[in-house]
Amino acid sequence: MSKQQLFDAMTASQHQFASIAKDIWDHPQLGYSERYASTLQQQTLKEAGFRVSANIGEVETAFVAECSSGSPIIGILGEFDALPGLSQAVSPTLEPLEKDAPGHGCGHNLLGTAGLEAVIALKKYMEEHHIEGTLRYYGCSAEELLSGKTFMARAGVFDDLDLVYTWHPGTFNMTTNLSMQALSSVEFFFHGRTAHAAAAPHLGRSALDAVELTNVGANYLREHVPDGSRIHYQITNGGLAPNVVPDNASVLYFLRGKNRAEVDDLLRRLHLVAEGAAMMTETTVTAEIKAGCYDTLPNLTLNEVMYDNAQLLPDISYTAEEQAFARTLQQNIDPSVVAGSKASMAQMGFQETTDLAQGFQHIPQMFRIPMPGSSDIGDVSWITPMGQIMTTCAPSAVQLHTWQATASFGSSIGMKGMHLAAQIMAGAALDSFTNPDIIQKAREEFDRNRAGITYKPAIPDDVKPPQPVA
Repeated sequence: MSKQQLFDAMTASQHQFASIAKDIWDHPQLGYSERYASTLQQQTLKEAGFRVSANIGEVETAFVAECSSGSPIIGILGEFDALPGLSQAVSPTLEPLEKDAPGHGCGHNLLGTAGLEAVIALKKYMEEHHIEGTLRYYGCSAEELLSGKTFMARAGVFDDLDLVYTWHPGTFNMTTNLSMQALSSVEFFFHGRTAHAAAAPHLGRSALDAVELTNVGANYLREHVPDGSRIHYQITNGGLAPNVVPDNASVLYFLRGKNRAEVDDLLRRLHLVAEGAAMMTETTVTAEIKAGCYDTLPNLTLNEVMYDNAQLLPDISYTAEEQAFARTLQQNIDPSVVAGSKASMAQMGFQETTDLAQGFQHIPQMFRIPMPGSSDIGDVSWITPMGQIMTTCAPSAVQLHTWQATASFGSSIGMKGMHLAAQIMAGAALDSFTNPDIIQKAREEFDRNRAGITYKPAIPDDVKPPQPVA
């Protein structure tokens, strides 16, 4: 049997999956409310013969699709949530489709569809060549809220995996050997006593004062946390009117650190700050955990398998129109960002053709170097060995979570990067089904690197997933 047959079949069906990715891009929905994308993907998988289980971990839009049976069990992760306020046409200049509406500024329309593309092609290939094992696709909700996979993990759906593959749209092609940060999201709710702010302020106990004192304490805390830690906050309720002492106020925090233990301790210390603020203002405080994800634990064994498959595939070629789109889009990005991005890519050995990165890099020396940002894929990476890549889906210097990213991820540039990722994941999964040594080596590395740490969800059992917006 020839792996090239698998790649050729996937090339022949690319139009189908480009259409699905564009359809999801055209119907962006926020985390926990991605009914359109989730329904479309589930229906496509059912038509391809997959068994689909929905409402995973009490998350309405989360699902698992599988085919065949027995060992090994190999999964591919997908996502499909959008971001608020990033509506944008496929245009290299700012052109919102709908003011303040969501948009796919992180490319999850591509991320999930590539997984779909990979598993559907691989299922057919496995059946034709009588390859044993269980293949799964995970439709994961609300990655942008950093909690969808945590609720799924809490339900145990990743526990029996031998390994899992995933990817993310980016501005270059490489294995992801870096580690993203662990995170906890917590909201503090302060309760005081209302009063007339001018006539009887002494009778009031201001919940807003408690919020502001918490923020002051958190800002002083910044000096005494491990390097690389991050503390972000947003006042979510500041009262109703300036002349009324607010009896209710709240503040939402994101806490990041290089690993789960550091973030747990940062959370403990922030609780003390909030309790101190409540004491100072004679208010009371309650807290709700909104999210709690792990740092990502990369697996060099699986990333090398993905890299080997990338070497079997040709570089993406770009049309003159795509190159012009890239150049114009970059003109709408700060020149210092463009120059810095190009310098970094050159340092890592990437080739460039009119601002669209080509070539594929595997840089083992980046292993577990911390990088900004967090993702709930971290939870999965501490449950089972995980391989991950990035592919070129946007011109160099395009930053995620921007309108430029939304434009790119709805364009043919984004689709070409998606197809490359799908073929790499399908090839790597096929290798893993047919070569038991890959699973054994990946598991040995996984056990060695987690150093005795056992995954425990950082979202308490009594916290339920948010309800979808109608």
